[in-house]
Amino acid sequence: QVQLVESGGGLVQAGGSLRLSCLASGRIPSSAAMGWFRQAPGKEREFVAAISWTGGVTYYTDSVKGRFTVSKENDKNTLYLQMNSLKPEDTAVYHCVRKNNFGLGNIDLPATYDFWGQGTQVTVSS
Repeated sequence: QVQLVESGGGLVQAGGSLRLSCLASGRIPSSAAMGWFRQAPGKEREFVAAISWTGGVTYYTDSVKGRFTVSKENDKNTLYLQMNSLKPEDTAVYHCVRKNNFGLGNIDLPATYDFWGQGTQVTVSS
């Protein structure tokens, strides 16, 4: 059974930094991609970033480019999201996600992901 367990969320002031981690259980296929979505209260789930598990190709939503960095450690089955220059509008629950086929469907569509973590809360105060 695949499990994705996030950690690293918390409360931070605007301009601060946080690093989220996601530990994945089981074998991750070489064709997979992993990433992060977020959901703020009353809003739709929003794609944040993703990375192909083998090639390390990265994708970001425009609002986090230059501030967030997605990375991975394959031998530890761990995904990271380094978040710098945080803004109050980054406040949300951040979910780790995995899709088994990197090339199947748009990278930013929630429905194309096969597994979701429970999420970790990130709160940025102004």
